[in-house]
Amino acid sequence: MLSFAMVCAMTSIPNKQQQILDVHASLINLVVQASQNVELRPQLNDVLKKSAENGWQNLVLCIYKIMEGQRSSSLLEGLDDEDKVIIDAILNGIQNPTTLPDPTKSSAKPSMAAPGIAHMINQASSGNTEALTLLSHMAEQMSLSGGDMARLAVIIKKMIDGERNPEILAKDMGMQGESLVTSILEELGKLQLH
Repeated sequence: MLSFAMVCAMTSIPNKQQQILDVHASLINLVVQASQNVELRPQLNDVLKKSAENGWQNLVLCIYKIMEGQRSSSLLEGLDDEDKVIIDAILNGIQNPTTLPDPTKSSAKPSMAAPGIAHMINQASSGNTEALTLLSHMAEQMSLSGGDMARLAVIIKKMIDGERNPEILAKDMGMQGESLVTSILEELGKLQLH
């Protein structure tokens, strides 16, 4: 699941590969652990079922192949860039656990998330399909988190479509969520002045 810290990290790190690793660190670690501990497989299966339901079928199929013992780099063939990064991290983590991304990494600050999210919203509303795709993936992960993150996932589309009323956007959010929405709106205002 995507935590508030993960959203912050994802939107403040310019390296796309690092963003992917940060966002999916829990999944990557769980797959590596479950490949070595059969008792963790039911938990992994639950996660993979939800992931498949959310459109990650190719990734899930590839993870099942890894769980069946396949370790070839040919697993990367036919995957999109994001899935390749995840599968490569899993394969590397099985060989050398010190390469695994830290799922507890929470060094990012909420104030750093707003500019990144605002930039992606601004780009997506201008027709940038890469930004729209990234926001879509981010929203899928956020929706699984519940709370303010799930609410933020819902309002991203409204912000792409031009909604800027903080009372509408932050309705039913906690203080941290409201603060993030306000910061995103401030950043969007700055971007629109340029």
